[in-house]
Amino acid sequence: MNYKVVDMNVYKRKDHFTYFKSLANPYVGLTVQVDITKFIQVVKEKKLPFFLTFNYCVARAANSVPEFRQRIMNDGIAEYADCKTSHTVVLEDGTYCYCTLSTNMPFKKYLPYAIKAQEDAREARSTSDDEEDANELLFISSLPWLSYIALSNPTPSPADSNPRITWGKYTSQNGKVEIPVTVLCNHALVDGLHIAQFYQALDEYLENVIS
Repeated sequence: MNYKVVDMNVYKRKDHFTYFKSLANPYVGLTVQVDITKFIQVVKEKKLPFFLTFNYCVARAANSVPEFRQRIMNDGIAEYADCKTSHTVVLEDGTYCYCTLSTNMPFKKYLPYAIKAQEDAREARSTSDDEEDANELLFISSLPWLSYIALSNPTPSPADSNPRITWGKYTSQNGKVEIPVTVLCNHALVDGLHIAQFYQALDEYLENVIS
């Protein structure tokens, strides 16, 4: 089993959890312009695939924050040991399929595995997550065609608690390269502090993971 059940008797956010779980729209999200100046230089120098490399950094940053690994389960909370990503892969006809990846490995091992997994997903053209436990997923998507300052994501129900992370087209201005990164989480589990911790961890991974 990839998760542990949180003891609600000692869970410090129990009141917050109960309140936000009762709301029709319990989600909290924001978009941050993330500096990838150094990251994009290294990616280009080493000829790395941008999406998969960025996805690795995003996933490891999300997994470093325990609240991003928590899910609502049976009116309680399950905390996963490590969460995979499920991302959209654009197909030649303009539609997309899903690809599930684990990032719980060194980057050098992840990259060839991820490239093959994405190729397999493109051939399978599946539009459903094939994981036995979809709760362990981080939902990833991207809009490489445009930059943006805000984004909203669809959610199936207030009980859904998988974080959703999206990024757009990176742009260069005054010697700095930035990319919009959007996070949407269930507020029953995640507060602004935890989202800030994710962005801080993302900065660190972008700075160090492939340098």
